[in-house]
Amino acid sequence: MRIALINPVARRCQGYHTIGSKIPQIGLQVLAQLTPKPHTVETIDEVFGFDASDSLIRRGRFDLVGITSYTSGATRAYEIAAQCRREGIPCIMGGPHASALPDEAARHFDSVAVGECDTIWAEIIDDAASGRLKSRYTGRLADIDRAGTGRAAQHLQPINGAYDVSSIQTSRGCPVGCEYCSVTKFNGAPIRRRDIGDIIEEWNTTIKPFVFVVDDNFFGVGPKHAEWAKELLREIIKRGKRRLWFSQTTINMGEDEEGLRLAYKAGCRGMLIGFETFNQESLQQYHKGINRNNLHRYKELVDGFHRAGISVFGAFIIGADQDDEQTVADTALQSVKLGIDTIQITNLTPLPGTRMYDRFMEEGRIFATSYPSDWERYTFVETVYHPKKMSAQRLDEAIYELRHLAAKTPWVWLRTLRTMWMTRSITSALFIHGMNKGWKRMAKIQLPKDTARFGYTPTENARTRKIRDAFRLSLSKYNPLTPAVPVSQTAVV
Repeated sequence: MRIALINPVARRCQGYHTIGSKIPQIGLQVLAQLTPKPHTVETIDEVFGFDASDSLIRRGRFDLVGITSYTSGATRAYEIAAQCRREGIPCIMGGPHASALPDEAARHFDSVAVGECDTIWAEIIDDAASGRLKSRYTGRLADIDRAGTGRAAQHLQPINGAYDVSSIQTSRGCPVGCEYCSVTKFNGAPIRRRDIGDIIEEWNTTIKPFVFVVDDNFFGVGPKHAEWAKELLREIIKRGKRRLWFSQTTINMGEDEEGLRLAYKAGCRGMLIGFETFNQESLQQYHKGINRNNLHRYKELVDGFHRAGISVFGAFIIGADQDDEQTVADTALQSVKLGIDTIQITNLTPLPGTRMYDRFMEEGRIFATSYPSDWERYTFVETVYHPKKMSAQRLDEAIYELRHLAAKTPWVWLRTLRTMWMTRSITSALFIHGMNKGWKRMAKIQLPKDTARFGYTPTENARTRKIRDAFRLSLSKYNPLTPAVPVSQTAVV
């Protein structure tokens, strides 16, 4: 069979998922790696546009179409499914959205795969090849510690574009269980680790010099996971090809000097950390205990990353019950004072399959419920529910002010120099430079849409002055004579 695997993207809004570095959809690469011969796989990733899906999904070219999708891409996924049915091509949907709402997906697709597909992909292919595709498949959490499991087809590029980086996954699952996150439900709470030898073998076959390690929680929580991560880092240093990389972790990694030192030596130049908020009550509402317990140590832990030469990408969510119209500006300013190198501030988005979605629905707070068309609004750049201390419109306008100033204020090189000062690492500073250039580019692209949507240009006020201060913080204002690393330490690459 000739199989097409597709990553659909929402048509109506460009958000953080479509602008910036083009990162592989690793789930599709994993399924491609698992596909037995003589079957062949081609992938289409709509971060590069919609033309390939519209023009190439035709009978005669493909015998089976598989689609994975986050919630924001579900509407588009259903459009592609309709096209497949017109062409007479069997189609199956998997991924987080289909797993959360399989009955909805089943109204559009011939078949739905619920959960991780590693253990059921071979069965799906056999059934499709013999013309007896079942309406529902349910996967279990894969034993990814077995050699070959969880490995991606690193050589595979989409037929409609080329990725900027490579992606590797070393673990799955997250025990934190945040109320707004679907990872724990989809991939389980226990962190499952791949075989280290298998990871190194895949690491050495990647085709790009920069790697995104896509783990939801690279370092994990507790000594057992920390020691595994450090053992992997030692093996990368010992046997892995030299590559620079970036991953996601929890704030607790900032206190492990050995782990941080090993990570930098192994090529790590940045870590995304979900800070989410500086509000204790909001962290409690989110069920993010690890942050709540370390809130008073944020500065100390961020400094720990910087001492090791690793930059910090801080992710924040606005829209908790405690948030008001000042929260966006306050968060931006506080994060920069904290020393965070690049920030991502997004709208709180209750995704189906999460406890937050269920709670908000019970409370009647979600208003974007004209499904499936409204799924395209769940892109983290639009408020789809009623916040408690402001209107949805005012929350969107507050984040619009941030994007407007990000696009209009000269700040990227200043932040690059500050990262260089704090980490003493040229390569970490260059990584941050690229990330912040990407964020500014996203803000500029989004700006005309924002202006048309809101009908005004933000004016000078107390909030915008605070945001402007955040973008213009100088090296001397918040990092004068006591940098995070000794002044005598020379820059490293």
